Amino acid sequence: MKKLIVLTLMLIGGTAMAQATYGLKGGLNYGATGEYENYSQVIEDASTVVEGKEKTGYHLGGFAKFEFLGIFLQPELVYTRLNTEYDEFDYNIDKIDAPILVGINVLGPLNIKAGPSFQYILKNELDNSNIKISDVENEISVGYQIGVGVALGNLGFDARYEGAFEENNAYGEAALDQNFKIDSRPSQWILSVSYTLN
Repeated sequence: MKKLIVLTLMLIGGTAMAQATYGLKGGLNYGATGEYENYSQVIEDASTVVEGKEKTGYHLGGFAKFEFLGIFLQPELVYTRLNTEYDEFDYNIDKIDAPILVGINVLGPLNIKAGPSFQYILKNELDNSNIKISDVENEISVGYQIGVGVALGNLGFDARYEGAFEENNAYGEAALDQNFKIDSRPSQWILSVSYTLN
């Protein structure tokens, strides 16, 4: 019990001593969602699987950073537009990302960071098509981000990879006896510029 109290006091003291900053960030992302599968309701094993082609999207949001002894915790709240090209249409997702990253300053202005990324999908739709698509199975899902960053005064530059752990499908009807599903989980590279306000 005494160890738990001491540990709690150390954590509280460390948080109080941590340097806290916050700011704005934005940039481009390049990647795609998962597979598109077109399958027949009548004929078994008559399915077509297509990999999505990467396209450029964008993101904009804010972050906070709590740093202590070279280690930092960086929660973020970011609006993201993710675009993917399939053979007959484009698939677009608007989502709110909330990564919670733990990082370490490794050499001068260079840092590395990684952690879970929670996402809430606001909207998913098909472009250049009259076909309708359902909402995704799970509006809220968990993935991960890992990357490197450089801090130059108030400016910061990040390069990260974002992935997901589980499928998150959306469904539609392509023709009279043809249904389809798209795995909406992201696989993308994220390039960001940030500005610290305090």
